[in-house]
Amino acid sequence: MTEVCKEEFGTAVGPVEKWTLRSGSVCVEIISLGCVIKSITTEDRSGQSADLVLGYDDLEGYLSNSRYFGAVVGRVANRIAKGRFVIDEKEYKLAINNGPNALHGGLKGFDKAVWTTEAVDNGVKLRHSSPGGDEGYPGNLNACVTYTLEKNTLSVLYHAQTDHTTPINLTNHSYFNLAGQGSPDIYDHEVTISAESYLPVDDTMIPTGEVKSVEKTLFDLRKPVLLGSRLKELPGPGFDHNFCLCSPGEPPLERKCARVVHPGTGRVLEVSTTQPGVQFYTSNFLDGTLKGKGGAAYSKHSAFCLETQNWPDAVNQPHFPDALLRPGETYTHTTCFTFSVV
Repeated sequence: MTEVCKEEFGTAVGPVEKWTLRSGSVCVEIISLGCVIKSITTEDRSGQSADLVLGYDDLEGYLSNSRYFGAVVGRVANRIAKGRFVIDEKEYKLAINNGPNALHGGLKGFDKAVWTTEAVDNGVKLRHSSPGGDEGYPGNLNACVTYTLEKNTLSVLYHAQTDHTTPINLTNHSYFNLAGQGSPDIYDHEVTISAESYLPVDDTMIPTGEVKSVEKTLFDLRKPVLLGSRLKELPGPGFDHNFCLCSPGEPPLERKCARVVHPGTGRVLEVSTTQPGVQFYTSNFLDGTLKGKGGAAYSKHSAFCLETQNWPDAVNQPHFPDALLRPGETYTHTTCFTFSVV
């Protein structure tokens, strides 16, 4: 049975709560600001515990949180080209906050909201209501994220409903380092992503529209790859790409999508999801200026993200999986993070 408890973490627009989920040697902390995963503590093969996710010690850090550490991002995660889309012949314009594009829901996305909370079996359910016109998006949207910890698996269940057709793409933006947050890099991590194809991007990180096979490319991660050597080969600053887990139109079946091993500690992270894609990001834009937990300076390639989600800019690319939620429908997705040692 998972131990679930809550306490006050501070005050933002209103009180911010911290919920702690504990099951065996795994402990997860969640705060109601941004639906943030504040910490995930697990043991290594010798029984030593470490916190595996980047973040801050106190609320003040999360009030800015420009890199979205641990947060649920929305209404639409990832990038929308030129911050524009059309629904039923009406054009909607969003804030431009990432080069020429819109990113992660806008200037004040779901990561900046204080969510309401309630206890559930083995976890916590958080809710947020986004009014019509919020950050330029149409329709009143009610979103719900449930975190549960059972044995060594953290499950994240997303639900949403709307009264007007709107794009939606929710994900959690946790940054992992299996050696422990504050470790200098992830070059000694071995990564496997079970994807046959990926989405090439233009110089503003928007998918070109091509769905490209990973075969005979540096994006073929179907067998374990040592990150340090692969990042040296890869043009550009690192991985920040969507890996395609299914074809558009396929039913949302839960599938294992990624496995990361840290040989030094023996820690293993396995990710499964019902989402059609996973954005693999190697913290290319951290530069050491952000000071996190314990005063750690988070530098380039000091963590990785596996953001399970719909394909980026899907609202503007008709051959990508459908990004629209319509009245009467329920948006629902599940992602599971399982922790073990070898």
